[in-house]
Amino acid sequence: MTPTDPKADLRYYLQSARDALLWKLEGLSEYDIRRPATPTGTNLLGLVKHAATVESGYLGDTFGRPSGVSLPWLGDGVEPNADMWAAADESREVVVELYHRVWAHADATIDALALETVGKVPWWPEGRDEVTLHHAVTRVIADTHRHAGHADIIRELTDGAVGMSEDNVGVPMGGAAWWEEYRGRLEQTARKAEGRGASGRVR
Repeated sequence: MTPTDPKADLRYYLQSARDALLWKLEGLSEYDIRRPATPTGTNLLGLVKHAATVESGYLGDTFGRPSGVSLPWLGDGVEPNADMWAAADESREVVVELYHRVWAHADATIDALALETVGKVPWWPEGRDEVTLHHAVTRVIADTHRHAGHADIIRELTDGAVGMSEDNVGVPMGGAAWWEEYRGRLEQTARKAEGRGASGRVR
């Protein structure tokens, strides 16, 4: 196996998650990127805003390298979940540009410091707040991919678009009839399993 650069591996998976998250906004209306798609209000533009906030904290402030990007939704007295949605006067362009600026700063932190560098997470309990850069980057990758998955489901339910990117959908290329038949089989299987109950026997 050819040896790889650990930082390059981390950067690759972090960037793939960032790109997937932003792709979910493309081609949608202002309403569709903001509308609450779940009972807890999950929405596409809010996921991008949240991802920017997470990167700014873990790959900036934690290592004494504040990004300089203003994040007013983190101030005192701000309502809960303020980083999970964008106000009507916070344009798509502003939120995306903010994310680009934050991730450029995060990339600079990864480039500047050794992966063994220890930082302190300001919002973690004192005495349990130390973290290596390697751990922090891994945490951000996991968080960003998790939210890219959320965005994938929301986008599919909005207009049927799926995948990591337009040319990497990651699902069989069946037509509408194939998918309808496939989904029908899954529904029938679920009902059959429900009928068998926990014991596996048909009730």
